[in-house]
This record gives sequence, C-alpha cells and structure tokens, in this order.
Amino acid sequence: MSLTFKPRPRGGRWPVALAWLAVVLLAVAALLMGGVGPAYRLEWLSLGESFSLLRRGALLSLGAAGLGVLAFLVAGLCRRWKPALVGMLVIVAVVALVAQPLQLRELARSVPPIHDITTDLANPPAFEALAEARRTAPNALAYPRDFAETQRAGYPDLGPLTIARPLPEVHAAAEALARERGWEIAAASEQRLEAVATTRWFGFKDDIVIRLTPTDEGTRVDMRSASRIGKSDLGTNAARIQNFLEALTARLSS
Repeated sequence: MSLTFKPRPRGGRWPVALAWLAVVLLAVAALLMGGVGPAYRLEWLSLGESFSLLRRGALLSLGAAGLGVLAFLVAGLCRRWKPALVGMLVIVAVVALVAQPLQLRELARSVPPIHDITTDLANPPAFEALAEARRTAPNALAYPRDFAETQRAGYPDLGPLTIARPLPEVHAAAEALARERGWEIAAASEQRLEAVATTRWFGFKDDIVIRLTPTDEGTRVDMRSASRIGKSDLGTNAARIQNFLEALTARLSS
C-alpha cells in the first residue's frame, strides 16, 4: 500500500496568519472608530475619551494596513492568491475607514476656528427659548464679538437674505423647511424661529435662530447657528446657514 502526502503550501501558515491578523486589527479599529460616537451619545464616554479612542482606532487601522501590505506581498510571492486578496481588501477597507477623518482634519485647517455664525454681525439674532440650554453648555450664549472679523474674513459672502414675499409666507416656508431637515423646533413666533439640529455621529447639539423682519422689499431673513461645544465647528454652521437660505429662496421662488 502506498501513502500519498499532500504537499505543504508554499509559505506555510504565514500568508494566512498575516491576512487574518490584518482582518482582526481592521475589525477592532472599525469598532473603535465607529463606536465612539454612539458611546458618547449614550454618555458612556467623555468627549476627551472619545477622541482618544478615535485616535487609537486610526493608529490600529494603519497597523492593519501595514499587515495587509505584508500579507499581500508574502502571499503573492508564495502564489497564495486567497490570502493575497484578503490583504488587498484590508488595504482598501483601511483607506475607506480613514478617508473621512482625514478629510475632517484638512477641513479643520481650511475654515475659521469658530463655532458661532450669524448673517448679522452688527446685531446677531439672540437665543431666547434656547438661552437656558446654552447657559449650561461650554460655549457662550451671546455671539462672541471677537468672532466677527474672523467670520468676515472666512465667510465674506454670508449675509442676510431679502425675499420679496410677505412675512407670514416666509415664516411658514422657513418652519416647514426646518422640520423637513429634522430640526427640533424649540419656539416659533410671528417673527422668530428657534430650533436645534443634532449631528448624526456624536449627537452634538447646534442651536439655530431665524429672525424675520418686514421691509419695503419684502422680508429680511437673518440666521444664527451656534454649536454648544467645541472651539471649531469645521464649517458646519456656516454651511447650514448658506444651504438653508438657498433652499428657502428656491422654495419660495417655485
């Protein structure tokens, strides 16, 4: 009787082991980076702890990418195509995982480091219904006057909007648009609207006030959007105001 021995795969266990280790590191990194936001929202972590874990997750993902490259090279040299494919997929997954944090970092460098934006720098709309919530938050209730020059330089085109429509019509359109965007309406009166927008990942609260003033040309719309926490808003509040005013104009024009 003759015995048939199965030849040992080239490279032994190393290609598979490297590929699986890269997958494990990638899974841990994705769990850390994806879970810090919900954990912060549930108050399981402080903001500092969340950002610390986010950085650790990013470092782990880079380690996973390094192992993915190593697995791809070793498996390729050994002609072990499945581990090589796994290594390549890990590299692609890491690129996708770190793309958004890198974009946010670059965005933080390109926008003014402020968190309170208004269309009226001389007389910013004041928070009334949301005043108490802002008093208990780290950021100020009143518009910081030292932000004005920085805002003017960073967002020179941001200003009030005048719409040739009566105030009640503009108010109705503004409130409907705010509700469509998922903002929580805190107060609504004839010439004012206050609302809260909540970010998806970390659940940060941004406060919004819309002030409507009748003019000879129609209705002037002023807005203010301010984050409750954080030194820089990564341009979120300015973009929110700009997008809202453009959408309001389009809604009333149609």
